[in-house]
Amino acid sequence: METNRMTIIRNNPQPRLSASVEYGNLLFLSGQTPKSNEEEITLQTHEVLEKIDALLAEAGSDKRHILSAQIWLKNIERDFAAFNEAWVEWMPDGHSPARAAVQAEMARPEILVEIMLTAVKA
Repeated sequence: METNRMTIIRNNPQPRLSASVEYGNLLFLSGQTPKSNEEEITLQTHEVLEKIDALLAEAGSDKRHILSAQIWLKNIERDFAAFNEAWVEWMPDGHSPARAAVQAEMARPEILVEIMLTAVKA
């Protein structure tokens, strides 16, 4: 009996993680962090969202196809409102994904935000 197996595609694989993984028409992005060390949430959020745009485009998708997002903020009380402003500005109307945001200790002290998401290939 023949089975239909889908291929797993690992994009930009590194020893610890891949930038994204494709399975069928699903796309899983690893947690994205900012490039800069400036401790300013709006700047860091924009940098992360730019990285997400690039990874989605590379895999044949875009932000209109995001299904879910997990967001980690270093200081949710201080930064949640500013983060949300940048997120809402970036997200096209009517395409908001399922989403969760929590406060978390980051891998490096200068990181204020990390975003991981699942999308559908366009």
